[in-house]
Amino acid sequence: MTSKTERSNVSLATVQRSLGDPAVEYPLWPPLTRGCPRTSTETMSYPVEVDYDYARVEDDFLSAPRRPDGDRSRGSLRASSGHDRWAALLPPLLTPGLGEGGTPLVELDDGVFVKDESRNPTWSHKDRLNRVTASAAKGAGAPGIVVASSGNHGASAAAYAARAGLRCVILSSAGAPPAVASMVDAYGAVVLPVPVDARWPLAERIADTFGFHPASNLTRFHTGHAWGPEGYKTVAYEIAAELGAPGSVFVPTGYGELLFGVWKGFTELHRLGLVDRVPRVFSCEPAAGGPLAAALGTGAAAARVELGPTAAYSIGCPVGGHRGVLAMSRGAGRSLLVDDPQMRAAQRELADAGLWFELSSAAGLAGLRGLEDAAAVRAEGPAVCIATSSGFKDRGVGERRTAPVDPEWGSVERLLREAGIGA
Repeated sequence: MTSKTERSNVSLATVQRSLGDPAVEYPLWPPLTRGCPRTSTETMSYPVEVDYDYARVEDDFLSAPRRPDGDRSRGSLRASSGHDRWAALLPPLLTPGLGEGGTPLVELDDGVFVKDESRNPTWSHKDRLNRVTASAAKGAGAPGIVVASSGNHGASAAAYAARAGLRCVILSSAGAPPAVASMVDAYGAVVLPVPVDARWPLAERIADTFGFHPASNLTRFHTGHAWGPEGYKTVAYEIAAELGAPGSVFVPTGYGELLFGVWKGFTELHRLGLVDRVPRVFSCEPAAGGPLAAALGTGAAAARVELGPTAAYSIGCPVGGHRGVLAMSRGAGRSLLVDDPQMRAAQRELADAGLWFELSSAAGLAGLRGLEDAAAVRAEGPAVCIATSSGFKDRGVGERRTAPVDPEWGSVERLLREAGIGA
């Protein structure tokens, strides 16, 4: 008979379940990469999620990990070997990790915390997703992974493919941030810059022709990878392990996968009796687009919008998916739209606190700061703003050039006083 301790590092995943109709189930293998084939139509694409044998989850799931002698470690979460700590409520982890997760909660001011996802191995939250999708590719026997990305997802997919011994093809577009371009080159990915509209059709063609496992969306409305958002649940687990259930969580939102994962993670913990509530989860989209806000406003399962100009390229999306709609409609949060000036102000506030994030990452804090009822929301308990990736990931980083300064003291003193030093 298998003991609880032995079960703790084994996935309890059972089936893939349609989010279009929860009664529709599929076997756990193969991972579905084109949404639910039974409920999706030509006009609507429904994702699937992974379900688990929740009755077998240990009561001490949120406790610090055991050392080999059976004692519980009191060290940092990063000592927990990444996703392996949470293996019971993740799909099978078949590839080695890179220490993903275990990111710090930094208190910005009284009761406002920042979940700093830039501390992940490739400096973004995407590492939580790609540990899982790389495992899916390995388990499916694929020779490699194909993604459509010019940012965080591509850098992360390339790293986890390399770690798993898989090839990686990245369909990017012109203007990738210099840090991302350097990363994917270092990891040995094949990078093909193509027009944006060609990226997803080519990803599907490469998957069909070469047997590569797609870790990007292949459907009309965003369904993405069936297993990927499961990796994002670990954000909720870590917050709960450190704070308990906060009053609210503010999530930078593009396609809504991170939003769904955070909401699902807290929902699971509440179902298991490990937290006393599900916090209010707020989606924070660029006002230049906002497909989730549009879908919620019309009651649609998902929506397309005209995307205007925004520097928040990581979350600027013209199309949404049903995951975000479910998280918002079943939870008690709200959908928020933030503009570039609000995100820049939040980015500046974070930098003044010693935290440097790309503009998209500041959407969560911008959402909180822009609330008319922010005081009432904060009175419900701690507010956690997720910051998704490093400031190195912004476009144009590295372009600043500073002219040499005259080293004579008179010139140096004048420049310092102009900067407000010694005033």
